Amino acid sequence: NSFVLDVMASDYCHSHYPYYPKTNSWNKAVDCCLWGGVTCDNVTGNVINLDLTCSTFHGALYSNSSLLLPKLEELLLRSSNLMEFPHFLNSFKGLTNLDLSSNMISGEIPEWFWGISHGTLEKLDISHNLLRGGIQQLHWKRLSYINLESNSFQGPLPIPPPATSSFFASDSGFTGEIPSSICQLSSLKFLHLSNNNLSGNMPPCFGNLSNLVDLDLSNNILQGLLPRTLVKCVKLSSLVLNHNKFSDIFPHWLQAPKLFSIDLRSNKFHDRINLTAFGLSFPSLAYLFLSNNFLGWWLTEDFSNTSLIVINLANNMFGGPIPLPSPVTIYYSIARNNFVGKIPSLICNATKLEMIDSSNNGLTSSLPPCITNFSTHLSILSLGMNYLEGIIPQSLSWRSGLMTLDLSQNQFEGKLPRSLEKCESLEVLDLSFNRIKDTFPGWLGTLPQLKVLDLRSNNLKGFVDIPMGVDLFPKLHILDLSNNNFGGPLPAKLIMNLKAMTDDNDERETPLYMTQSFEKSSYENSLSITLKGIEIRLVRILTILTIIDLSHNSFKGNIPRDIGHLHFLIGLNLSYNHLTGSIPQTLGNLTNLEWLDLSSNKLCGGIPRELGDLSFLGHLNLSNNQLVGRIPQDTWSMFSKDSFSENPGLCGTPLSKECSPGSFSSTYDCNRHGHKNWFKQKIVWIGYSSGIVIGISMAYIAVETGRPKWLAQSVRMLERKAAEWMEKPKQKTIRFHRQ
Repeated sequence: NSFVLDVMASDYCHSHYPYYPKTNSWNKAVDCCLWGGVTCDNVTGNVINLDLTCSTFHGALYSNSSLLLPKLEELLLRSSNLMEFPHFLNSFKGLTNLDLSSNMISGEIPEWFWGISHGTLEKLDISHNLLRGGIQQLHWKRLSYINLESNSFQGPLPIPPPATSSFFASDSGFTGEIPSSICQLSSLKFLHLSNNNLSGNMPPCFGNLSNLVDLDLSNNILQGLLPRTLVKCVKLSSLVLNHNKFSDIFPHWLQAPKLFSIDLRSNKFHDRINLTAFGLSFPSLAYLFLSNNFLGWWLTEDFSNTSLIVINLANNMFGGPIPLPSPVTIYYSIARNNFVGKIPSLICNATKLEMIDSSNNGLTSSLPPCITNFSTHLSILSLGMNYLEGIIPQSLSWRSGLMTLDLSQNQFEGKLPRSLEKCESLEVLDLSFNRIKDTFPGWLGTLPQLKVLDLRSNNLKGFVDIPMGVDLFPKLHILDLSNNNFGGPLPAKLIMNLKAMTDDNDERETPLYMTQSFEKSSYENSLSITLKGIEIRLVRILTILTIIDLSHNSFKGNIPRDIGHLHFLIGLNLSYNHLTGSIPQTLGNLTNLEWLDLSSNKLCGGIPRELGDLSFLGHLNLSNNQLVGRIPQDTWSMFSKDSFSENPGLCGTPLSKECSPGSFSSTYDCNRHGHKNWFKQKIVWIGYSSGIVIGISMAYIAVETGRPKWLAQSVRMLERKAAEWMEKPKQKTIRFHRQ
């Protein structure tokens, strides 16, 4: 009678607890011991267990007398919309299990809470709330399970009582060193302290935790050597230490025959790995994560005799021939190392492979013939930034599962394989920076999922055209054909087909980035683009990023007015062509445009005042054309004179040339008045392809030659727009750090 309940559970509850809330079935005409979520003692009839998960309570629950159940042992109040600790908890003397997780309880933990069921409580879960303040000590002597995760506590890590076997305190705001007193928890099996601000070294006494099964200290600022006493933890099954500052050799010395997963990513582990000792130390290992360290070997050993499901060696100093994966490997990443030589045909024995990333190495020769048909599960094949050569196999038979094919920055020749049109799941095709000789592959437009098509810097030629009345490239939102030999008019029919840049496709529930998920792993699609005049590498691609780059070709004629229909376009680069006529006023409809480069063409007439309405425009380059008249002054003060240089007929700020009273306005139409000579300019390549790595939002930017403020601001702007467009909580602003 004291409960005031909302019978409608939240969407979260419906997805995680589909049979809740139990209170919906309560009926006063029936014995309460028969109600859902209620368990009674068979002898006394007292209520001993009460599960109120996903029951949305109102004020009455917080009174001291709202729940008088003196024999209650287990109380579950998960996801019940609690705003504070219910005072009736203080009346319970025999609770063994209390779960208050996934609520909105805020503030510091009240003093009275530490005294409830002092001699009986064994399991406490207050995770996923809004709690803050410090925790000095957990006083319950019989407590064996503690979950404090996802709160905003301050201060040092609290030490659980000696009986604790599971201690979860990840993402809780704790600071300072891990106290050595934690080594007294001889029964501890599960210890998760990730995503805090813990610093210093791991206590040397860690070996005293001889029953430890699962250790996760990831995403802290721990440093130094791993304690050699860990050799005593022979029951260890999972060791997760990624994203810290540990500086040590690979822990061959561990004696962990049951170790199933080891994650040392993004630390300072160094020196060589002895694969023979590796196999002897970890015979049960299935998941190996070593990326972003300083590890290496120059031996001919491989993983073909192991049972590794995931192999991630990316961004290290490994060299020599590439190590063969296990026949059961699913995820295989050796990117950004120093591997050399051919891709061995024996790699095709790994028939379960779903992801191969061997990019950014020194691999040579042609692709092994079997690479096109060895695995029906393959969804990612990334071999970019090597020295591979020859002809791309014309008979690709990866069925319909291939989602990413990246062969960029190699020396492939010949024609594009027509069999690609069978890959109906293909989303990213990157063949840029090769020597492919062909015409525009309009036949790729039938691929229903293709989102990124990058063919820049090849030997492609001819007109870029598609048939009228055919719905092609329905999801394409990045098109890069730059630095080829295309000619003729700009492809107006193709532009009109780019529905993903024209319409709101209602894909707001898609992920923020173009990421493919695998078992305990993921693959981030990446791409080299020219962003605001600088060549950069996007290490993550926003799903809303829309770009057209047709620069450095031989396109002629006018810019089609229809390009103004691409309302979701963010970047447009038509520079270094032979375009003529006026800049169409319809470009003012591109309200999401962030950069526009029309430089080094033969454009004439005035600058449309409508371009001044593009509130997100951060980079504009109209230089080296035949534009005339007054530069619009109202919203153009942010652009430098370089944006308008080499246009002798332009005047006004920011140029030094003042306008005469009779200067043409921005409405001057050169198609009717003719135009002057075209001033040529030598092509200048501005690139930091290995010096700037840009990741928008949760990624990073590493700039060897500095961090341009405009670039960081542009990235943040894109991030904000992405969060708003997807109706998701705003992500953290960009951070500069080493991955």
